[in-house]
Amino acid sequence: MEGFILSQGLQANRGGLNIPMVKGRGRKRLSYRDAGVDIDRGNRLVERIKPLAQTTASANVIAGIGGFGALFSLPVERYREPVLVSATDGVGTKLLLAISSGAHDTIGIDLVAMCANDVVVQGAEPLFFLDYFATGRLDDEVAHAVVSGITEGCRQAGAALIGGETAEMPGMYAEGHYDLAGFCVGVVERADIIQSSRVRPGDRVIGLASSGFHSNGYSLVRKALELSGSDLSLPLGTEKLGAALLEPTRIYVRSVLALLGEIKVSAAAHITGGGLVENLPRVLPDFTCAELDASAWTRPKVFEWIQEIAEITSEEMYRTFNCGIGMTVCVPSSDADAAVGLLESMGEQAQIIGEIRASDSKAPETVVS
Repeated sequence: MEGFILSQGLQANRGGLNIPMVKGRGRKRLSYRDAGVDIDRGNRLVERIKPLAQTTASANVIAGIGGFGALFSLPVERYREPVLVSATDGVGTKLLLAISSGAHDTIGIDLVAMCANDVVVQGAEPLFFLDYFATGRLDDEVAHAVVSGITEGCRQAGAALIGGETAEMPGMYAEGHYDLAGFCVGVVERADIIQSSRVRPGDRVIGLASSGFHSNGYSLVRKALELSGSDLSLPLGTEKLGAALLEPTRIYVRSVLALLGEIKVSAAAHITGGGLVENLPRVLPDFTCAELDASAWTRPKVFEWIQEIAEITSEEMYRTFNCGIGMTVCVPSSDADAAVGLLESMGEQAQIIGEIRASDSKAPETVVS
């Protein structure tokens, strides 16, 4: 410690820096709480979350919330060649609508849906889920409401909420604001992975109805609200605009898994950012085109509202929003009617909305007419 001298009332010197020493009497003793992080409040929240998470637990959960890492036993007895499928996502600027309206209890469903729906389209059964909740100042009630939504989403998806992270970071977020991210892991038999090589011209495209915008396109939604001055209490059919905008993303996991158990699905696509025209080609092989008939399904009124109020072209609508179709599955034409019937028996609004055609273009595409 050469050159480092400590003496009451003198200077501390190290490396040429003169640091004035402050007498102990009257000196402010700082704590983490003074800096804006309340460890006790965070611990209380964890204890409140544990019972919620336990409602989603399966027999494969070995150790969940509270440890450094959650433990989950892979159900290898059910698989010859198990393959893990993972997905991570957030809910975008839909959070700002939830925050401004004070409705925090469903945004967690959106978080699970965005991840679990991505996992199931590859044929995988979601196993477990983890979340990340970050805020400037932790509000117990808000955080508890958000996690309540996450646990409800996990129950709908059949996934166990086995861990997560709550981060209190003063100065990083505006007062009352928070951010969310989720992470889901599923498992599928290698031979049952849904891959584009299964798709054939003539396959039918079945659309599963969305519950609204889901969790995509909200930067455009918020811009339309700002420019139009639309009141969130505006009636849209049987509901109000605000309720329609906050309607949680539909989780299709159980329906799609049931379909996979009965019918050979050629492809499945979760319709997220990029809409129908960007997402369907992701699961199609080269030299194919998905031709969709827009008159085959009815768009929820909230899509009519935004297209009219913001004067959005149909082309922009189909590459930004799901436009009423939150999930698509492609099946051989001979199985299409049976697939629709099975999906309807699972509570889905399902209909044949198009067909796969051969194309001269190598890059797969979607055409809506």
